[in-house]
Amino acid sequence: MEIKEEGIREKMVLTVVESVLGKSKSTARNNVAVPCPFCHHSKPKLEIQIHTNEKKENPWHCWVCGEKGKTLISLFKKVKAPSHRIQELNNLIKPGSKIVEVNQTVSLPKEFISLHNVDSLDTITAIEAKHAIRFLKKRGITENDILKYGIGFCSSGPYSHRIVVPSHDVNGDLNYFSTRTYRDDEPQKYKNPPAGRNIIGWEYYINWDVPLVLVEGIFDALTIKRNVIPLFGKDISETLMKKIVGSQVQKIYIALDNDALKQAIKHCETLLSYGKEVYLVELGGKDANEIGFENFLNSIEQTQPLNFSTLINKKIELI
Repeated sequence: MEIKEEGIREKMVLTVVESVLGKSKSTARNNVAVPCPFCHHSKPKLEIQIHTNEKKENPWHCWVCGEKGKTLISLFKKVKAPSHRIQELNNLIKPGSKIVEVNQTVSLPKEFISLHNVDSLDTITAIEAKHAIRFLKKRGITENDILKYGIGFCSSGPYSHRIVVPSHDVNGDLNYFSTRTYRDDEPQKYKNPPAGRNIIGWEYYINWDVPLVLVEGIFDALTIKRNVIPLFGKDISETLMKKIVGSQVQKIYIALDNDALKQAIKHCETLLSYGKEVYLVELGGKDANEIGFENFLNSIEQTQPLNFSTLINKKIELI
């Protein structure tokens, strides 16, 4: 296992430990000390080895009352930690578990045609291309966007009369694509490929040292443009969550559609627990593509960072 991977895992383990036992401080042995839940000493005296040893153990010991054990699971059970925290911890430290990104082979539709420089197309196909370009321009998407993101369309096949927007991984390889009809008579607006979504959308364009914006769809991402990741749905993939946790990004803006407010609040809570500064951007029942770049920017500027108190209030509002 690579050192970087292990470091991310240990950071996530520590976050779970602190969520149950309280804030930790580093010790001289590269361990951590937390408040002891058994003797309740005024200072952090329960020392824990976060790094899993060769015996697959994480020894812990209180220097005051003498309580001790060999595994974090035994510690969590002894303090009667919530069952979901025990499960979360078990998923992180169980033998053989790995933090990996799932590689998948994705190809653009064979009927895909680039919308950049359509002059060489035959007459009928060129007419379709103009319809697609007109649709994009109405939504504030420029020729530079078409070139930068490799946007195209299909005039036939399973994705006929649809705009196709690719997504690329950190190496520039295709890892997904999303399609949207540009015709009014098509009942299904969006149609995505039958491929797994455990990816990082638009990873090729992301700077992991500056604030990050998470949105549902590719057209929302096209509207925002700046350091934005399309989720291709309402859930944050496992690969993306682990990348965020292990990155230097501190500010996360979550801007999902109004019908995904419950999921958005859940994502906010998770990222807050990992020490990130989280913003829940509410768009008044619309999505980013509908309100446009300037209005979205204004919404971000007016949004205040969440804390666990305001998060609870948001949950109550949903009841």
